Amino acid sequence: MNQTSIKEITSYKNAYFLGIGGIGMSAIARYLMRLGIHVYGYDKTETPLTQALASEGAEIYYNDSSSLIPEKLLNGENTLWVLTPAIPSDHEGWIFLQSLNTPIFKRSEVLGSIARNGFCIAVAGTHGKTTTSTLIAHLLMECNIRFAAFLGGISANYNTNYLHNKNGNFLFGDTNPMEVIVLEADEFDRSFHRLNPDLAVITAIDPDHLDIYGDEATFRKAFTEFVQLIRKSTIPEGSSVKSSAVVLQKQLIVPVPNGVEKACYGTDRDNGVSAPSIMPVFSGDNIQIIDGNYQFDFAINDENKGKFICGLPGFHNVENAVAALGICSHYLRLPMENLQRGIASFRGAKRRFEYIVKSPQYIVIDDYAHHPQELNAIIGSVKSLYPNLKLTGIFQPHLFTRTRDFAEGFAKSLSALDTLWLMEIYPAREKPISGVTSSWLLESIKTEATVLSPEAILQKIETQTPSLLLILGAGDIDKLVNPIKEIYSKKL
Repeated sequence: MNQTSIKEITSYKNAYFLGIGGIGMSAIARYLMRLGIHVYGYDKTETPLTQALASEGAEIYYNDSSSLIPEKLLNGENTLWVLTPAIPSDHEGWIFLQSLNTPIFKRSEVLGSIARNGFCIAVAGTHGKTTTSTLIAHLLMECNIRFAAFLGGISANYNTNYLHNKNGNFLFGDTNPMEVIVLEADEFDRSFHRLNPDLAVITAIDPDHLDIYGDEATFRKAFTEFVQLIRKSTIPEGSSVKSSAVVLQKQLIVPVPNGVEKACYGTDRDNGVSAPSIMPVFSGDNIQIIDGNYQFDFAINDENKGKFICGLPGFHNVENAVAALGICSHYLRLPMENLQRGIASFRGAKRRFEYIVKSPQYIVIDDYAHHPQELNAIIGSVKSLYPNLKLTGIFQPHLFTRTRDFAEGFAKSLSALDTLWLMEIYPAREKPISGVTSSWLLESIKTEATVLSPEAILQKIETQTPSLLLILGAGDIDKLVNPIKEIYSKKL
């Protein structure tokens, strides 16, 4: 973004965030406020995230006029200017910041600077990274380790996207007060290339963001480049902790540089974790669904380490749990009994297999799934849990480019629903693409489906009230969650 490096974070007195309401931006803002830095920012609309930041001390503006930026921020070099890649280049606030002739840093640059000052665990992947990184943070909390976590969602256990255990024990002991940093390594805008983690997880490399990468080969290559950035860390003498490793989902093939250990993880659901040349191997075996709970045995190199109850349903969440256990048990050497409690008590991140209604009469689940593979995972898991119920889904496609590039995958995934209520495409940062609409996508879907407005969907729920309902998508579909919950609560 610029040739100037970020100074030591604590040397800044103020910080200004252009797009402060984003899930990643707001987590960094919370971290800076914890350090005593005065935080200011702009976003286009007020949301629960910005309201929470304001209540914690941030000063936030919802008008992009540059006159609202306090003059004291414009003078001197003690202000950290942070930009989200979601802000378009023609945005008035972005144009004004450029005119200041001062260093402006992307969110990923700031996050990378923070992470380099700690022991960094980074979770990358097209899907699963929010749940897995949030689970690793939860396990560190259960083991009372000092850490800070920058999450891509709101933790259901702690109701925040920035989690900090300020009173925990240092991973390497009091003589080496290095804080553990847990974060998502986001492939969007190549953000994860700003990171140098000590330990990394890659959950999936299903192509996405082709508007940025151009083609699947370039997208996949970006993950190889990410692995090259893993630090050859020096662990304090006498510590049992391991570093300089990448933990890959068992089906992934990613070249790993010398000096970085390669491990894999998975379950025995698909004929075992078959990677004989890769060590170590983390596996979830003997998966059973008992009273609605997923239970499994966790093994390292075929050695059973104990039985676990997964706090989240779904075979994909068992895989996420196995990845987190591989990091926390094998590399961090944390106590297995604490990890068992942590896995069982984990409630996930908001909008990741989140039960909105759960009663003998009705089940409503909200999930952020916005990629065909994510839809396959959530729909398949729900069907395995409730095989005798008709499954109705509401889906809002996210981005015109993603809908266009993966139309065949979306059609196949959504056809697994019994009934689909399809919303119009959420544009986010994009302009419409001629011919790419929800009605166009609907033509390829082979199930009972129709395109409906949010108001029409609420009317359908009021009159038909499905016994099993899935709310799916990454746009503003979450605005329907509370109205839907209210409709169901009246019928219970």
